[in-house]
Amino acid sequence: MIGDVLTSSILFEALRKKYPDAELHYLIYTHTFPVVEHNPFIDRILLFDPVVDLKPNGLLPLLKKIKKEKYDLVIDVYAKINTAIISAFSGATKRISYYKKYTSGAYTHTFELLTSPKTSAGLAIENRMLLLTAVAKDFPAELKPKLYLTKEEISSAKALMKNAGIEVDKPVYMIGILGSSSEKTYPLKYMAEILNKIISSVPAAQLLFNYIPSQEKEAKELYNLCSPQTQQHIFFETYGRSLREFMAITAQCDALIGNEGGAVNMAKALNVPTFSIFSPQIKKENWSIYENEADHVSVHLKDYHPEFLTALSRKTLTKKAAQFYEQLKPNLILAKLNTFLQTNSSGKIAELKQIQ
Repeated sequence: MIGDVLTSSILFEALRKKYPDAELHYLIYTHTFPVVEHNPFIDRILLFDPVVDLKPNGLLPLLKKIKKEKYDLVIDVYAKINTAIISAFSGATKRISYYKKYTSGAYTHTFELLTSPKTSAGLAIENRMLLLTAVAKDFPAELKPKLYLTKEEISSAKALMKNAGIEVDKPVYMIGILGSSSEKTYPLKYMAEILNKIISSVPAAQLLFNYIPSQEKEAKELYNLCSPQTQQHIFFETYGRSLREFMAITAQCDALIGNEGGAVNMAKALNVPTFSIFSPQIKKENWSIYENEADHVSVHLKDYHPEFLTALSRKTLTKKAAQFYEQLKPNLILAKLNTFLQTNSSGKIAELKQIQ
């Protein structure tokens, strides 16, 4: 997934700083390439196309390609059967991953996943940095993922927003209206209430929706659920036509608010404040990266009703996601959201009040 690939890119920065002459390659799914494009710490990107490479006769050419590189070190962050096969076939002297009984034989070093975060970086960061301890003991404890936009991409995004009538001297919020699946998507009727609250708290706010053309139906449904007043603040036709364009537009926003997922991770990597809503089946401690209750804030059903989730498996939570989402009513999170809005919009709000 996009968030996984972006987060794992911190390993390249750490390795590059310690081993400046190393040749560093990254094997990723094709669709995730935009989040590591222009990353200065990666020498070469190998693309994995599941449509081709997972066919019976498709994996062997990839395995041969990997083996031909004669890698000294392989770090498998994905830790699945397919990547275990790739790791083992690579012939690398040192092969590192997380411990799983059915794949452990593919590696020379394995680690048990940490279950409790020790820092504000969160488990997604800490577990990745843990893998590097098999290489050396003096790597930094944590690093922040970063995205690298070009000047042209930034200029193009600014022009697009200006042409759409968006005023950058007023608060601009990117809204993550959908999760990566229906089970990870906050109910649209609730999201509409959230957007109405944003406009009532920050009357000058301008809202952008994060969606792709195939999701226009859901985006339009949310738009129609919003109050007429809120609709006047939504720039429905202004959205990223590509992942890189989405990143460039988001970089100009005051915050990203909405469903937890890849978009939130990208916003964090751009140093854009985030307010994210976790789906019930996701462990918040795994992906609440660098949260500080100020510019990066999140909410989860367990924050308000932990008794609902006690002793339930992720499979059960996923199956009943809609039922549990119904319990995370907007009124539970509005106070926290309002504080976030005031914290991350106060400068522009104060400026507007002075103008008025």
